[in-house]
Amino acid sequence: MSAGRQTSARNAFLAVWALLLLTKLALLVCLPPFVDEAFYAWESRHLAWAYSDLPGMTAWLIALGQSIGGEGVFGMRWLFWLLGAVIPWQVWLLARRWFGAAAGWQAAMLASLMPLTAVSGVMALPDVPLVFAALLCVDAMARLLQRVDRGAALQLAVGLAMGAFTHYRFAAVILAGIVGVLLSPVGRALLREPRVWMAVGVGAAAWLPLLWWNLEHGAAGLSFQLVERHPWRLHAGGAIWPLVQLLVVTPGLLLLLLLTLSEVWRRWRAEPSGKWGLLLGAGGIASIGFMPLAFMVDSERLSLHWPHAGWLLLAVAAPSAWQRWPGWARLTTCVMAALGAATVLLWLAIAGMPQWRTELAASSLHPGNFSGWNELATTVAEQLEREPTTRIIADNFKVGAQLAFALRLGDEQLAVLRHPLNDHHGRTGQLRQWDLLREPAQLSGQGPALLVVEDTARPLKDRLVAYQEQERAFNGLPLPEVLNIDHGRKRFLLYGLHQAATAPGTTPALAYIDAPLPGAEVGRHFELRGWAFKDAVGLQRIEVTLDGHSIAQAQYGASMPGVAEYWRVSTDPQHPNVGFRLEVDLGDRPPGRYWLGLVLHGRDGSYEPWPAQPIELR
Repeated sequence: MSAGRQTSARNAFLAVWALLLLTKLALLVCLPPFVDEAFYAWESRHLAWAYSDLPGMTAWLIALGQSIGGEGVFGMRWLFWLLGAVIPWQVWLLARRWFGAAAGWQAAMLASLMPLTAVSGVMALPDVPLVFAALLCVDAMARLLQRVDRGAALQLAVGLAMGAFTHYRFAAVILAGIVGVLLSPVGRALLREPRVWMAVGVGAAAWLPLLWWNLEHGAAGLSFQLVERHPWRLHAGGAIWPLVQLLVVTPGLLLLLLLTLSEVWRRWRAEPSGKWGLLLGAGGIASIGFMPLAFMVDSERLSLHWPHAGWLLLAVAAPSAWQRWPGWARLTTCVMAALGAATVLLWLAIAGMPQWRTELAASSLHPGNFSGWNELATTVAEQLEREPTTRIIADNFKVGAQLAFALRLGDEQLAVLRHPLNDHHGRTGQLRQWDLLREPAQLSGQGPALLVVEDTARPLKDRLVAYQEQERAFNGLPLPEVLNIDHGRKRFLLYGLHQAATAPGTTPALAYIDAPLPGAEVGRHFELRGWAFKDAVGLQRIEVTLDGHSIAQAQYGASMPGVAEYWRVSTDPQHPNVGFRLEVDLGDRPPGRYWLGLVLHGRDGSYEPWPAQPIELR
């Protein structure tokens, strides 16, 4: 490559890197905490070597960041932002070391345009230090393959220790690295070097706190990571893995990296030197090596970011194949990658803007893990202003973590109930260790308390049984305050436990709109029908709303024997006459999207707004 083209590649990378750096800085300030981030921040207030879900590194970085940058989202995230900013430079350093300065700038550019890299560091998540540690180890191995010295061995020790303190998943990175070392004679020769084994010993010792935590807690962390969250049997869900990678890496880049892997294979076969073996083993296993696992592990949470480090390692060798592509193919690949990165960054920006986020309320793209927490914190803060001694009882770890972060609540102000989500995310053991997991009977008679239930954390079919169990556990609950966020896509029920309980067996109401379906096109006159009921007392009337404004009262009491059959556990005395209908007249409203909702008025005086759904007026 000529000096001019090399300078152009360098300038293009620096421009993209700087733009991403500033964009991510703006996002990390305005984006509400992700639910896992909030829990890691909670862990940072209980500093330890390891926790039920992770080793200690993520919590330590958050604690250090907040000690310097304050207790808000900036303090929580800024160290991760810095690590994310360094990752493209790690790719640059590796490519420069092996393939020259020009290849270094091109590899760094390709790595930066990868959507996973573009958002790396926006949130305080363990994948940022994990990828940083992985690249640090590979760079150390690259140095050791050239010359064994104290500095390279020390760098390897630091990388191995950092990775061990970051995530269980770093074991897969170590496996990929071992394979890469064994694939070349020079790499195998390193196994005779004492300084290499000293570095490996330091890295192995870094796993001891995590193993000790598991020994003390019945292997709860290992059991969750390796057994409970994965079925370990073949299933068809893994078939979507390539499609997901096509989206998160973008088509052009994915094709380039797969061609690069093929070329690395050929070069290793012809010349089994250290760098080709290391790239083939570490890059190949850490990228496409995850594909077979997709058919055996938890398809719901097979994280799209797992192969990130592998793709970055392949990007190190990608400039060779990249240079052989015609100009139009290189331009198309860059444009697709840039659009992919911009789309992910835009989605995060939408998640941080309530007025934008609301527009996605009926979509599968709705950022539910970011939604509603600020509004909930504001409502709970108002309760604490009225009664500062109120204890907050969260029905799951997400609510507890978000309120602990937003309101800086101490452990004495919080309690968390048992919930399937706590087990599903491996947080039950940690809550128990902190002595925050409580049974309702343990919370009675201890002063004013506010029970906060994340209603939408359970699917509709499971809510009635959960309501009934909660009502019995607390020996009756008062009428809840309903907090609907994003048209009810995120919904909370707040019970002031110091208030008088309703009639025994009374639970929040349930409803469903059978027609029109969400997103349906309607004329100015259409039929609304569905069902609704409320245990123990029944409903008095159903109010119909449009964009939050009352427009009519539905006719209630139609026979719905199918509903009574499905909800056999319901104690509404009006079953099976729980159907409603209304001939809706939209008058002269202009065409467009409207939000159709219900307000359920119980015979006990309750007032419960139900989540709204969109309709399109033709």
